[in-house]
Amino acid sequence: MDELLAGIEQLALVRALKASFVAYPIVNALHIMSIGALLTSVWLMDLRILGAFRPLPQAPFVALLRRTAFSAFAGALVTGSLLFSVRASEYAAMPIFLTKMTLILLAGANFLVFMRRAKGGNEPDGGVVTILAVLSLVLWTSVLFAGRFIGFLN
Repeated sequence: MDELLAGIEQLALVRALKASFVAYPIVNALHIMSIGALLTSVWLMDLRILGAFRPLPQAPFVALLRRTAFSAFAGALVTGSLLFSVRASEYAAMPIFLTKMTLILLAGANFLVFMRRAKGGNEPDGGVVTILAVLSLVLWTSVLFAGRFIGFLN
């Protein structure tokens, strides 16, 4: 595993990212923007499912935010992978990084459970959906905090 991580750090793209004065800060800023868009869309979506913003029709509002969340997640995945690649060996050894990855997997699993309960494209009703929305808020917020700790615990 150590060899694989060291190999990632030696890829031409990664070396170019390390050597550039501007590329790394731009990738970092794009990662922060993606996370901001992701968390904003997730929070608004979950709050709507929990009953906020009642004047807005739930199905189209949530559908729009879900598309935004997917796009933002894709941006965060790409930029996060680039940021990881610069110090892959170091990050992979950090418990807080592993915690962040675990939280992302749990948040994704929570979303898949939610989608399986959705019927005909509409959001499921009932107590389970409330639990899933609250769990989503907690998990994605925890991802944010874990990610911020990575920068301060290395």
